Amino acid sequence: QVQLVESGGGVVQPGGSLRLSCLTSGGIFRVSHMAWYRQTPGKQRELIATITPPGLGSATDYDDSVKGRFTISRDNAKNTVTLQMSSLKPEDTAVYYCNSDPRPISVNGADYWGQGTQVTVSS
Repeated sequence: QVQLVESGGGVVQPGGSLRLSCLTSGGIFRVSHMAWYRQTPGKQRELIATITPPGLGSATDYDDSVKGRFTISRDNAKNTVTLQMSSLKPEDTAVYYCNSDPRPISVNGADYWGQGTQVTVSS
């Protein structure tokens, strides 16, 4: 059964930090490139951070908008991928999702997404 469960969002002041977690199905996770995406109302979902499978060194990459502030990591034993966010800005406000990269997980021919977790950065 496919599972993508994001958690850890909330309301934080500018300059603050949050740690997002994503619990995944083990069968998907261990061999997949994984990523965090975010979406704001009226805009397309954007890719912000990626991590390769352990067999490829768990290499990471980031969009310029979050580079130096966000850190993606994975724990294969727990089937989780984490996004540590610091120095948060109001423009980081969005719903955050995890999924595979470069294509989202497909279930019965359709893209599958979890419910996401809301991050709001506001004073």
